Order: sequence, then C-alpha cells, then structure tokens
Amino acid sequence: MIYLRLFLSFFKIGLFTFGGGYAMLPLIEKEVVANNWMRLEELVNFVAVSESTPGPFAVNVSTYVGRVVGGFFGAISATLGVVLPSFFIILLLAKCYDKFKESKIVKGCMSGLHPAVVGLIVAAAISIGKSVFPIGTMTVFFTSTMLVSIGIIAVAVFMLYKKLNPVWVICASGLIGIVSGYLLK
Repeated sequence: MIYLRLFLSFFKIGLFTFGGGYAMLPLIEKEVVANNWMRLEELVNFVAVSESTPGPFAVNVSTYVGRVVGGFFGAISATLGVVLPSFFIILLLAKCYDKFKESKIVKGCMSGLHPAVVGLIVAAAISIGKSVFPIGTMTVFFTSTMLVSIGIIAVAVFMLYKKLNPVWVICASGLIGIVSGYLLK
C-alpha cells in the first residue's frame, strides 16, 4: 500500500508542476510532511545534498524520500511517479508541437508559465529559508550567518558568470558548506 501512496503522491507532483525540480519543492514538502514521511528538517538537509549530486533534482529527492519511506521498492515507486507524467506529456507534446507552435494561444501559455515557475521557486526558497534561518531565533549569530551565506552565493554566481568550470564551483560550495556546518556545531 505504501508503494502505491508514494507513486500516486509523486505522480501528482510530477503531473501538476511546471519548471523543474525547484518548482516542485513546495509540493514535495507539502506531501512529505502531510504524510508524516519525514520532518521538514530532514527534507531540507537532503535538498542541500541533492543540489550537489548528479541527476535531476526532483528525481534525487523523490528517490531519497521513497527509499526512506519504503526501501528499495519505495524508491522505485516514488521515482517512477515523479518521472512518468513528464515522460507522457513530452511524448504527447512532441507529437503535436509542430502543428501548433505558431499558435498565439500556445505562445501565450508558454510565456505565462514563466512567472508561475519563478513564483514556485521563490516559494520554495522562502519555505527552506524559514527552516534554515528561523525568524523567532534571530540573533546576531544568525544575522552574520545569513550575511556570510549571501556573500558566498554572490561569489558563486560571480564565478559562474566568469565562466569558471561549474564542477569547481559546486565542489567549493560543498566544501564551504561542510566547513561552516562543522564550525557552527
């Protein structure tokens, strides 16, 4: 039964989310926490790990949640659930797109999805930010931590803008995260 619940939950997430893994994050968070599959803090920790691991973000998260909840077959169920909607939709769209790509309605729909995707990504950032930097416990320590985090992100974006190899940027960011996590304990 748990395999079917995992499959259906992640199928729904995959079916109703446009814009990739980060846009899926608010729905993943809602499903995982509502079903008591894991706490928000556990999910946030894995989000950090899955950002630096190879593969699509949503697949990494769904596979991890499925593994925690239902073992090997849970991982397969959740992964298939999140991947199959996109697979079928792309298959259908590829067959029809050439006929309708010049349509004003299709162009309008595609341009209308951009703000929605940005909104979903911002919602995910706010949700994760609340659990990483709790508002009720804001002290000088958290404020300086936030400023350092913003500075590190700005440096990483600058490094990517200057066309440095993204692998080095990811490795450096991971190392900084490990060191700062160790020092904050």
